[in-house]
Amino acid sequence: MTMTRRHLLATSTAAASLAPFAAAFAAQAGSPVAGPVADAKLAALLDRFVEQMLTDSPETATSLGLDKGARAGLKSRLSGASTADRRAQVAAAADRVKRLSAIDPKSLNPHDLTIRDTVLAAQTLTVEGGAFSYGVDYANPYVVTQQSGAVSGVPEFLNSQHAVNTAADVDAYLARTHAFAKVLDQETARIGEDAGAGVIAPAFILDTAIAQLTELRGQAAGSTQLVASLAERAKAKGLADPSAAETRIVADEVFPALDRQLAALKAARAKATADAGVWKLPKGDEYYAWALRVGTTTTMSADQIHAMGLEQGAAIAARMDPILKAQGLTQGGVGERVTALTKDPRYLYPDSDAGRAQLLAYLEDRIAATRLMMPKLSRLGLKAEVRVKAVPKEIEAGAPQGYMNFAALDGSRPAIYYINLKDIGNWPKFTLPTLTTHEAIPGHAWQGAYLAERSSQIPLIASLMGFNAFIEGWALYAEQLADEGGFYDGDPLGQLGYLQAQQFRAARLVVDTGLHHKRWTREQAIDYLVTTTGRARPAMTSEVDRYCANPGQACGYKVGHTEIVRLREMAKAKMGGKFDLRDFNDAVVSTGGVPLTVLAEVVDRYVAG
Repeated sequence: MTMTRRHLLATSTAAASLAPFAAAFAAQAGSPVAGPVADAKLAALLDRFVEQMLTDSPETATSLGLDKGARAGLKSRLSGASTADRRAQVAAAADRVKRLSAIDPKSLNPHDLTIRDTVLAAQTLTVEGGAFSYGVDYANPYVVTQQSGAVSGVPEFLNSQHAVNTAADVDAYLARTHAFAKVLDQETARIGEDAGAGVIAPAFILDTAIAQLTELRGQAAGSTQLVASLAERAKAKGLADPSAAETRIVADEVFPALDRQLAALKAARAKATADAGVWKLPKGDEYYAWALRVGTTTTMSADQIHAMGLEQGAAIAARMDPILKAQGLTQGGVGERVTALTKDPRYLYPDSDAGRAQLLAYLEDRIAATRLMMPKLSRLGLKAEVRVKAVPKEIEAGAPQGYMNFAALDGSRPAIYYINLKDIGNWPKFTLPTLTTHEAIPGHAWQGAYLAERSSQIPLIASLMGFNAFIEGWALYAEQLADEGGFYDGDPLGQLGYLQAQQFRAARLVVDTGLHHKRWTREQAIDYLVTTTGRARPAMTSEVDRYCANPGQACGYKVGHTEIVRLREMAKAKMGGKFDLRDFNDAVVSTGGVPLTVLAEVVDRYVAG
């Protein structure tokens, strides 16, 4: 999955990414090649949007390397998290809808029309989310959970994305630490407001969040990552030691704010239940329907998505069965037999620092192997540099199992591929190649590299947002491309790991809709995932908790993947011998990320051209 910079709109990764088509496709379609927007009125409007959005989300400016020059002041700020900030987001989106709707779509060429439609779709989703009094960006109904909120995001953001090269950068880091304390208090106020309206996270979610905050609060101020990261990087640049100043801010401002947030979470915990789904919230059914629109960019109902998961899961299990039998595993269901492999010590790295280092080195090796495949899959020639890191220990208890941060536009930071090594038993070796194709190449890192490496050729707004179903659908399709390209030739367990990953995403459709629509319990959802996929129970517990905190997002993977494959098969059938896999893949990636409905229009024009 992607855990990128905050994505500006209330719908976060459901918002639109707006890059133009691949150059070859654009020329064929009669629109400009990849480059600036042709329509002057639309171009000026989008430029205004960009500046507004970066002002509202300074973290995005930093993540993209855009906090320089006239925007240098953004480097000292963080996004606000108050109720007023959220209302302002929705109001800004409503204004953008009005302004975009005033542009006659018939006056635009195909290139500009796609950009206009994707921006409009993003703003519309954000406005629709304003119908609910609770929640934060990208369909997170709860302000603070095990994976959302300032504690889980700000320290690692400052560590990995806030550059420290000058004394001004140090001052900006200190200013952001002051802001961290203020954001914590804004979140705390909203926790109380939401609790008063009956919006309280499940008890098990709050338990993990409370444990994370307690662990951070239990450290000495001078020993926190906030201080250590700044001091280490300032020393490396020969700058004055900022440790004393940063320690004072942590001790005098951040820690008291943490105490207040802990008190609010504990007060909410006293009223919490084990009910896992958002059906329990005010207008919960409507909220989940909106979350599915955000997560999938379709109008599919929960029942339709649930049925898709069951059908595709059964088909994938039928492919796994003969591979398991060839390995001598003939007894029990597919999930039972994969569970046996998952627990087999032959396929596990040692539970030690050395074992974790070996695992990270293996991921680097797999990235190198997938690079060799890319000339058969793309003509873009992207560098797509990737750094592999373990999830920081401070947040690993609530973090996803694997995720990606896209590269900075200015080349100052490559993409970062994070893997959660809290429980190394979650990662049998045969599962790691497919995780790497998903998170790195040809998955997230490759798709994100188009935005970074072609940034001078595309509208800046293209890099500010991204649709969940497109981003995760592409990464899942990338897993399939690796399998089709022979990545697992001679490695039947590696191919089994690939099929298990596909089956896991089908199971997500069943579980997410089960929790939030069919009122499944947490244990019911965990049992289904373990039994169906054969994955380790601790990993599946973490996954279910993620779906509870972020409804609808997990449905984007398989829905997006299914649509990309459908469009590819349609293009093959219509183009016959003229079809080239590389051109199709590049046409998809070069959109930068659009709603699935818009992607279908793009591919239709690609085929016609």
